[in-house]
Formats: sequence, C-alpha cells, structure tokens
Amino acid sequence: MNNNIQQLVRKNIQNLAPYSSAREEYVSTEGVFLDANENPFGNYNRYPDPYQTALKHSLAGLNKVNPKQIFLGNGSDEIIDLALRIFCQPGKDKALTFSPTYGMYNVLANINEVELIKLPLNNEFQIDIKNLQYYLSNEVVKLIFICSPNNPTGNLLHTEDIEFILNNYNGIVLIDEAYIDFSQQTSFVKKLSDYPNLIVSHTLSKAWGLAGLRIGIAYMHQEILSFFNKVKAPYNISSVNQKVALDAISKVDDYKQKLIQILSEREKMIRELKQLIIVKKIYPSDANFLLVEVEDANDLYSKLVAQQIIIRNRNTVIRNCVRITIGTAGENQQLLNAIKEISNG
Repeated sequence: MNNNIQQLVRKNIQNLAPYSSAREEYVSTEGVFLDANENPFGNYNRYPDPYQTALKHSLAGLNKVNPKQIFLGNGSDEIIDLALRIFCQPGKDKALTFSPTYGMYNVLANINEVELIKLPLNNEFQIDIKNLQYYLSNEVVKLIFICSPNNPTGNLLHTEDIEFILNNYNGIVLIDEAYIDFSQQTSFVKKLSDYPNLIVSHTLSKAWGLAGLRIGIAYMHQEILSFFNKVKAPYNISSVNQKVALDAISKVDDYKQKLIQILSEREKMIRELKQLIIVKKIYPSDANFLLVEVEDANDLYSKLVAQQIIIRNRNTVIRNCVRITIGTAGENQQLLNAIKEISNG
C-alpha cells in the first residue's frame, strides 16, 4: 500500500498547469456576468458549476463522506479514462484487470496506449491470488481495475481478496462498484480512510435509473482528487444533468421502492428460468442482471431479436452465455414467455 501518491502520478501531470475557467475565478451566483463570453439570453446560457458543488454535497450526505473526496465524471468511463491518463505513461506503464469483465477497461487502455494485463478469474469467477502475486510488486503496473459486482458475471468478488491487493500493492486500485446497490455488500467507500491508494467508483446509471444523464461518481482521497480536477474538462457535467440528478437523489424512498421491485423480479426470473430445458446454468447475481448459460446462445439471441426482445449475447466472452437485464414485471414476463416457447420447440 503506497502512502506516496505523488510518485505514482505521471511527471507531466504533476507539472500540469490546469485550465482556469471563469467560474473558478468568481464562484458566486450573484452579479453581472461579463467574464465568460456567454450569451446574455436564454435559460441555459451560463456555464455550469465546474465542480458540481450542490450535487457533491447531496451525495456526501447519502454516503457519509466528505464532499471534498468526491469526483463526478461524464459517466464512469471518464473516471476510468482519467485514471489511466493520470497514472500510466503511454507505451511504458501497464494496468491490470481480471477477465471476463467490463470491456471499457480494455478500450480505454488501448486509446491511452497502456497495456492492460488481463488475469483470468477462476471457475467461480473469483480472483486467483496465486496468479496475481508477481504483478503486485511490478513497478510498471500502476493501476488495477476491480469490478465488483462484476460485469458480465454478476457476482461480488471476495472482500478478502480485494483487501489482500490493497494491503500488498503500491499502485492505484480502482474498485468499480456500478452494481453495488443491488447487493448486500457494504461498499468499499466505507474503507476509504484505510487505503490512500483506493478509488471507488459508483454511478447514477444503474440503481438510480439515470443512465441518460451520464454521471459517474468516484470517491477518493483529496490528494488523488486534486489530479483528477487538474486533468478533467472544465465543464464536464451540464447544468441540466446536475439539476435532474439533484432532484432524483432527493427522492430516496422512490429509489428504494424501485430497487426492491428489481430485486424481487430478479428472484422471480431465476425461479422461472430454472424450469426451462434450454437453460443449463444461472450464475449467482449481485447485480441487476443474470448471466445464463443456454444450449445455443447465438440461436436464442437471434430468435428473441426476431420478436424485438433484446438481451446481450456474451457467447464470445463466456461460451453459450447470455446476459439478461432485469426489466419491469411486464418486460420480464414477455421475455420468459418467449424463451418458454423457444425452449418447447
């Protein structure tokens, strides 16, 4: 575990003089604004708060953290991209993850010319610590991505394995908890004070139902956050998106009610799918989707598409597996009826 974050950051990022926007130099909302070359007319003519102060305070209250430990990105993908840009020298440093997992780690690593080492998960889709040992002491590996609950497998990775990495690795560990709300697991946000090299990312896209807003959340120590603020675009979250997000997260009871419905539907889907001949295995899920092994994933996918029912074919990642998102009760029943018809020939 590294207590010296500064030495992990690329030298050019350490020395970077960030862009200073007009809204950073004068932060009050009162006044005659003739500083940012904005149009004086219109409902959305002013640039948004570059640091999303109100939204961060609201999120801080939900998660019991200091708002100065929160970074908001244009989706979690911006957070992943910035982590690669801040800590990994293109063509030299490496990052690591565990496969199968979220495909954007690989895409963004390639964009940033960073080799992504992909260690296979074991048969239970858990981290094999034995295969990992060599990389924990490799100074070229600057960043580890851990998706838990994992996509596309749906399961939580063992807490003790993640803590082993945090306690024995000197680089940055980014734990992607996009699906944590659908599990019974306590978020690693609660352990932020124990690990200065830890970043925990959440999202408003999944349990909060705000995928169209593209708001990712990252919890981290203020020293790391200072570099994220250096590198990010000045106005990366629009005023409209900040406003809608604030309104949504003020309605916690509505969020909890919909979460209960999704979890109930998940259990119903498991029960119903288990009865079908073409279903070979349903993997344990701590997310809002199920990874299901079927007789012929390509055939099932194409037959469902013909009925305008769209699931995700993961056959190229995990043989004959499909990923089924939990929808409304009506959508889930429509899917079940279609698969039953296909299963019965």
